[in-house]
Amino acid sequence: MQDLGIKVLFEGRNLIRLFEGLWVTVEISLLSVLISMVLGIVLGMIMTVKNPVVKAVTRLYLEFVRIMPQLVLLFLVYFGLTRAFHINLSGEVSAVIVFSLWGTAEMGDLVRSALISIPVHQYESGKAIGLTEGQIYRSIIIPQTVRRLVPLAINLATRMIKTTSLIALIGVVEVVKVGQQIIEASRLSVPSAALWVYGVIFFLYFLICYPVSKLAARLEKAWNGV
Repeated sequence: MQDLGIKVLFEGRNLIRLFEGLWVTVEISLLSVLISMVLGIVLGMIMTVKNPVVKAVTRLYLEFVRIMPQLVLLFLVYFGLTRAFHINLSGEVSAVIVFSLWGTAEMGDLVRSALISIPVHQYESGKAIGLTEGQIYRSIIIPQTVRRLVPLAINLATRMIKTTSLIALIGVVEVVKVGQQIIEASRLSVPSAALWVYGVIFFLYFLICYPVSKLAARLEKAWNGV
């Protein structure tokens, strides 16, 4: 039975389809991550502004995105907005919108935390030696912020890649959806197909996420040791 199960991967274009689905996952993940990183940096800087209204608005956005499950947000955007406002959004676009909203909130909070973690005396020391505010940020604040931020940002990217598996539930034909289609087509002829198909999907996600996670851990260890 196991031999029959593994053969389902090599029937027709099944294995190629899985890799094509993986590419869809990677495309959506990369686009969402890039948007999140850019907007998150801007949001994080805004969140450090000492204005009660700005703080309240950004905190509300952060808490809303964190409390709301990503799957509910996907349904809200893909099914809710499209029907309520007659907007034609594909599953892929809806996924990028949702993961960008989520990633921006998370990245913004990381940037905020990294910025406020810089001791005040670092700013004061820069002023004491005659540096301008721009020079203080370029030479002192930004390098330290990047050290704190990069490993955390990489870990966020891996979380976003793994969470994209939810988009199969709104009909996006990514790697998990392709796997479901292969399993369903082989349900009667190969009952053990799920074991092999999902095993391969697990391995594909591992190949993408593990090196990224190791990079984050290595950077964090190296910079903490400096």
